[in-house]
Amino acid sequence: MRHAIAPSENVENNSIAVTDLFKICTHCERLAKKDLGIRIPRPLGSGPSRFIPEKEILQVSKVDASTQAIFEDAFAALHRLDNISLVMSFHPQYLGSFLRTQHYLLQMDGPLPLHYRHYICIMAAARHQCSYLVNLHVNDFLQVGGNTKWLNGLNEAPQKLQQLGEINKILAHRPWLLTKEHIERLLKTEEHSWSLAELIHAVVLLTHYHSLSSFTFGCGIMPEINCDGGHTFRPPSVSQYCVCDIANGNGHANHHDDLLGNQEMCGEVEELMERMKQLQECRDDEEASQEEMATRFEREKTESMLVVTSEDEECVPSRDISRHFEDTSYGYQDFSRRGEQVPTFRAQDYSWEDHGFSLVNRLYPDVGQMLDEKFQMAYNLTYNTMATHKDVDTSMLRRAIWNYIHCMFGIRYDDYDYGEINQLLDRSFKIYIKTMVCSPEKTTKRMYESFWRQFQHSEKVHVNLLLMEARMQAELLYALRAITRYMT
Repeated sequence: MRHAIAPSENVENNSIAVTDLFKICTHCERLAKKDLGIRIPRPLGSGPSRFIPEKEILQVSKVDASTQAIFEDAFAALHRLDNISLVMSFHPQYLGSFLRTQHYLLQMDGPLPLHYRHYICIMAAARHQCSYLVNLHVNDFLQVGGNTKWLNGLNEAPQKLQQLGEINKILAHRPWLLTKEHIERLLKTEEHSWSLAELIHAVVLLTHYHSLSSFTFGCGIMPEINCDGGHTFRPPSVSQYCVCDIANGNGHANHHDDLLGNQEMCGEVEELMERMKQLQECRDDEEASQEEMATRFEREKTESMLVVTSEDEECVPSRDISRHFEDTSYGYQDFSRRGEQVPTFRAQDYSWEDHGFSLVNRLYPDVGQMLDEKFQMAYNLTYNTMATHKDVDTSMLRRAIWNYIHCMFGIRYDDYDYGEINQLLDRSFKIYIKTMVCSPEKTTKRMYESFWRQFQHSEKVHVNLLLMEARMQAELLYALRAITRYMT
């Protein structure tokens, strides 16, 4: 049975995102003030993303029937079509899977009440200072009847939710430190204990919104016009256009292509394709021993610790965000830093396919299947293209990206040669990956533009989908392994 969210009486919360793209000229604004006595807000940004030109993002009016149906279902369920969905619409198949899963987690029958779900989303997004997602779910929390006092800070929320703060911070920043003792403390607290089913639901929400925070920062998602930080009442500049320009047939000449950058990077794609070809030939000629494979993993794991972001500085969260979580100084640390050794997580001993999937499905029916579909969709998604090249097998590259992220989290696949990663992922790309996955709030437009400069924006969004899902699965593996160890 579906849980419906009561529609808001505030019109500002129910505008479809495509209208957010329109601006108001000074003349129209003056008329509106004179006729209606109201102030007209204008969007602060140009389109759904700070990184991707507005004209390249799929518009609602220009999609095929199947994508249109996905948008309509999303709007019917959430009473909005947010900018995340518009950016994800570069890849409609994935978007459909993503929205189905998110809708089920937030609105369908499940162990947790609706207001708890949205509050947990707020807690998760706040750990990465993702004000965009925090504000969305503050609004949703209030719409489903959440107590406004809880929004004053985590210390005002029920003790049961406060106790979730510890695993929230560990999963967000250092999931390899999660143990069965953390799980036991949540399940065996007499007065405020969690059931196993509730905890699974909470863990899935936490990992989903940690990773979605990564996607939000990695794609430079802008707030919608009706959201905090998404509008201004200042008069527009002369260079911007108004909705009246559409009726008059005026164009929008506010964008330019960075052709110079593409010219400078001519040959980048061909070089990468040549390396892929050479690696495939090496695979066919010889196979490394298990000992050599293990050595290459440890080497790559160590090297990943040496990758630092170009923006490697402290990001201090604002009070509006930090009040939703504890221990604001707690952040990402490399799992072997300063000589500390954490045992490698061998995927052959505990994997999503053989262990995690069944545990989630048993305690939270259907969710395991939905998550698996979403993981597979991101991992296997391909159009067999690289920039302008067609009929390209990109499976080797996709696997290198996925396994590099898991390697950063200490997860090793015995059948993978980690020597391939250095051949396929250059330093600027590794910096972007590590920043977006481990400290997404530090992601900048310059970092986004510095990798794969000859590739399309749709391909970079595809990369961000891979990063998001690989991160979520890595967090889930550590959490589910801890729960399994508690149960046994």
